[in-house]
Amino acid sequence: MANGTRVKEFILLGLTDDHNLQILFFLFLFSTYLLTIMGNLLIIIITLMDHRLHTPMYFFLRHIAFVEIGYTTTIMPITLSNMAMGHKTISATTCFTQNFLYFSLGTTEFFLLAVMSVDRYVAVCYPLHYLTIINDHTCSLLVLCCWVTGFLLVLGPAVGLFQASFCGSNIINHFFCDNGPLLKLVCADTSLLQFMALLSAIFSIIGTLVVNAVSYVYIISSILRIPSTAGRRKAFSTCSSHITVVGITYGSCIFLYVKPKGNSSLDYRKSVAVLNTVMAPLLIPFIYCLRNKQVKEALTDAFRQGLVPFKHGGL
Repeated sequence: MANGTRVKEFILLGLTDDHNLQILFFLFLFSTYLLTIMGNLLIIIITLMDHRLHTPMYFFLRHIAFVEIGYTTTIMPITLSNMAMGHKTISATTCFTQNFLYFSLGTTEFFLLAVMSVDRYVAVCYPLHYLTIINDHTCSLLVLCCWVTGFLLVLGPAVGLFQASFCGSNIINHFFCDNGPLLKLVCADTSLLQFMALLSAIFSIIGTLVVNAVSYVYIISSILRIPSTAGRRKAFSTCSSHITVVGITYGSCIFLYVKPKGNSSLDYRKSVAVLNTVMAPLLIPFIYCLRNKQVKEALTDAFRQGLVPFKHGGL
């Protein structure tokens, strides 16, 4: 594989060439992106301000919200700017940076979700020892490992892709610099790059999925042994939001990267990528806000405290 790249910029074909559809896509993506940022910022702020949410679970949730903001921000501002200005070009450096951040943040989220599953396992199966096992030091160490591992796993494939030789076409049939379309433009053997990406995916996706699955097998078996219906319902409510988020995150990833074969595969991948990069990060704040009693109470109190001074000031 030759070092360096002969291509200085790439051309992103985007979602569609239809001008009217581009306007609709722009309005949809812009409004959804704003809601995603505001919703995840709300999660971060409320878990920092409310003392009732100063627990390990919400500490991990705060980092997931931060990841979601970064994850969608690596894609949407450039996409929206290109749609608004009518540009389709992206520099090679920006493209590779976007690709690296997109996959590293996504990988970090998988590890954070696995850590949250272990946290719920300890909370349900070992409630008396929970605060001893999942203490502040352990939480900080686990989160640090998630961030470092997420970036290091993607670093090797990203460096290999950056050093690849793009001596042919520079047209990417996508709205961002995804791995699949980029590998199609490499004019050398990509088997090593694909093998490195496969190893990274097995360790990050399959590995964390196994941790999530095993944790919830033990959690569900422990919940079913609780004698009272109210106790089982309460125990399950502490995990329901996280189960939903795990399902959405892994489900969207599977739909995105296990694509059907045929001529429509790239169009399929682009449409599902919109759901993965925009809709999934938007759903997470709503899931935790609408399905979590503690978060709803904290939000209600925060809005009340914000409205009371305003009313007095108006009087």
